[in-house]
Amino acid sequence: MKMLRAIHFDLSDKQVFEVAAKSDEWLVSGASEFSLQEKDSIQGKLKQAFANGFLGVETRGRSTFAAVSNIEETEFECIEVTLAKCFVYDFGAPNLATAKLAARDELVFAMDLCAEALINTVFTVRRYFDDLGEIREEYRKIQPPTDQPLHSKIWKITDDES
Repeated sequence: MKMLRAIHFDLSDKQVFEVAAKSDEWLVSGASEFSLQEKDSIQGKLKQAFANGFLGVETRGRSTFAAVSNIEETEFECIEVTLAKCFVYDFGAPNLATAKLAARDELVFAMDLCAEALINTVFTVRRYFDDLGEIREEYRKIQPPTDQPLHSKIWKITDDES
């Protein structure tokens, strides 16, 4: 199975998002966080999270980039429960059973997004409100170099010199 993980090419996520996802953290779209909000109420760092941030399952932080990675079934089940708890405690889901269904939907959407992508493919998201006030998402894929083994990391991350 494939899933999205946070990847950082620089330190910008720590500056543009209220909370940045950890490197290698499992990610979902996270658009559901904004489903009950009015367009005009989304401002500042929240607007940046809305516009192009994937949601980290563990930290609830945001990541601009998501890389395709393999995930084991047992790990998938763990992040499903973690995300369901997030939906209950942070987003007001009525109970864990209902939240688990919503979490499964979010995770399956992310898995479907990267199902045909090569390992290490990087995704970005552009999220916006359409003319009817509905949230829309567009995804962009950046393919990994083909001369690298598909089971290994191909991106090298280095700290910015400040």
